[in-house]
Amino acid sequence: MPEKVTSFDVAAKAGVSRSAVSRVFTPGASVSKTTAEKVRLAARELGYRPNVLARSLITGRSRIIGLVVAYLENQFYPDAIERLSRALQERGYHVLVFMAANSGAETDEVMEEILDYQVDGIIVASVGMSNDLTRRCEAAGIPIVLFNRDQNDARLSSVTSDNHAGGRRLAEFLVAGGHTRIAHIAGWEEASTQRDREAGFLAGLQEAGQKLFARSVGGFNFEQAKTCARDMFTQDIIPDAVFVANDHMAFAVMDVLRFELGLRVPEDVSVVGYDDVTLAAWPSYALTTVRQPATRMAEAAVEILMDRLQGHSDTARQIVLDGPLQVRGSARVPKGSKA
Repeated sequence: MPEKVTSFDVAAKAGVSRSAVSRVFTPGASVSKTTAEKVRLAARELGYRPNVLARSLITGRSRIIGLVVAYLENQFYPDAIERLSRALQERGYHVLVFMAANSGAETDEVMEEILDYQVDGIIVASVGMSNDLTRRCEAAGIPIVLFNRDQNDARLSSVTSDNHAGGRRLAEFLVAGGHTRIAHIAGWEEASTQRDREAGFLAGLQEAGQKLFARSVGGFNFEQAKTCARDMFTQDIIPDAVFVANDHMAFAVMDVLRFELGLRVPEDVSVVGYDDVTLAAWPSYALTTVRQPATRMAEAAVEILMDRLQGHSDTARQIVLDGPLQVRGSARVPKGSKA
């Protein structure tokens, strides 16, 4: 078995110091272009790869960010994970993904496991943080950013889209389209995204002199949303429009309306969603929805983490980004609209 190539071997072959080799393979370290080229060439010829885990023991930094997500069925989250991963990789970090329930003991267990991995920071997407775990992460100097979720805790940074404004925008659009029996299929009711979207939607209806015609809870779950649609649209009088709390559930609702109940979208029922995932633009759905600015959200979350890790700021920040309404064919377009 051949002996393992070390940084000493690379340094000797490249004609540089061992510290120069270390700097070449340390993200963000200062090193001249000439030295970097010599070291990388020597490393390739020798088959050398730096031991990232060993370096983390020396520096106290793993350069790993723990990412906690509740579920991946919703297209928004695989897309968000990709954007977050790319943004972190550009800064020399990598993502370790953990799955957790929205709340409860399972989330606490997952968070305990993350701490065992000695991550440098944590991004929590659509799950909550208990006060005890927040205190422990704070004491350990591990920064946390909530992604697509807010929490009433001044210690926690968060990045969300403007869910309240988006909900209001959808209500205004449906009212302008002449709808008078407007319903809502809600997501998981403990989520700040659901709370804010519905609050904005109800405020928009109220300003237009309307009340919610019907309401059901889909829990951000595809099959549960189907059940909601079956119940809601088999009554004697059915809604003429429905705001579904995210695109993932909206697709389920549209499938039930068209293929089970024989209703036309948007002629019989207008359907609008929230997120603007890739599938929303496909002709088979052409879903009118509010776009979450996923790229800007990912960049903002990574920026907050980097500021904390580099000691530039220890103050929690709450960032809210506006998202536009994407008008497509699933909802009646108001007369005179250019959409």
